[in-house]
Amino acid sequence: MRTGRQAGSGAAASDVWGDRSCLPTLRDALDICDILNCDTLGVAVDVYHVWWDTDLPRQLERAGTRIMGFHLCDWLVPTTDFLLDRGMMGDGVADLKGLRAGVERAGYDGFCEVEIFSANNWWKRDPAEVLDVMIQRFRDIC
Repeated sequence: MRTGRQAGSGAAASDVWGDRSCLPTLRDALDICDILNCDTLGVAVDVYHVWWDTDLPRQLERAGTRIMGFHLCDWLVPTTDFLLDRGMMGDGVADLKGLRAGVERAGYDGFCEVEIFSANNWWKRDPAEVLDVMIQRFRDIC
């Protein structure tokens, strides 16, 4: 973190629920940030990992300016692969407008990064089609 500060950069912890992480919620990631108490450490809010959290509005407010990234996709029902079946925005059940509003209300004004890990759908399509759909869905749904 000292090197990041010297370079004018920081690090963002991202929660990942399930058996792949020791930070299953945004609250857990923020607790680590609080313990380390470093001004260059923050969080990345990834829709895929937080959309279900009933405590999310309070945790976004708590995160405030420590939000260093916002990752967009959608949660498909049913989901066939927990890593490689992320939906394009609008194809699933996440409240994308509400999540984005909460992140921005907390003070985040950076980029919205689209992360569509989709081995059996979007990765098989023409990249130009994917970009066209992504742009339109971002404008209409997020």
